[in-house]
Amino acid sequence: MRELLIRQKQILFFIIAGGLSAVVEIGSFKIFSMHVPHFFPREVNFHGVHYPLSNIFSTGCGIITNYFLSIWFVFERGKHSKTREFAYFIGVSFVSTLLSLGFFQIFYSFVFKDNINLICYTLSPEMISKIAAILLVSILNYSIKKKVIFNG
Repeated sequence: MRELLIRQKQILFFIIAGGLSAVVEIGSFKIFSMHVPHFFPREVNFHGVHYPLSNIFSTGCGIITNYFLSIWFVFERGKHSKTREFAYFIGVSFVSTLLSLGFFQIFYSFVFKDNINLICYTLSPEMISKIAAILLVSILNYSIKKKVIFNG
């Protein structure tokens, strides 16, 4: 029973840490997607890839936030050294970033075409696509980070 409670607590903390990291990632994506095109006009559509730099920069912000929240609140230290643990975390996050970028492109190009009005805020197709990609990749992230990186 205690193990079940600890596991549920860990999942809850992972969701909270992921949610906070997603807020950082989505917020920084909003900032980057508004400002980067002023410096790189092709950012909006770079050979069919929409907002590549904004996605990469914002995902990097989310990864760093998620790493620190994960080691402080979610997972116990694994059998790896801190350096190796961080390297594994970055490696998994790199693959997750590629998946997230791919899902973003699919969602933005084919799925989400219209704004969603939330009364107090309107979500653009870019933001909806980013949120959907984050949600999809987060399930994979939890499993891999728990089993491979933090060995728990």
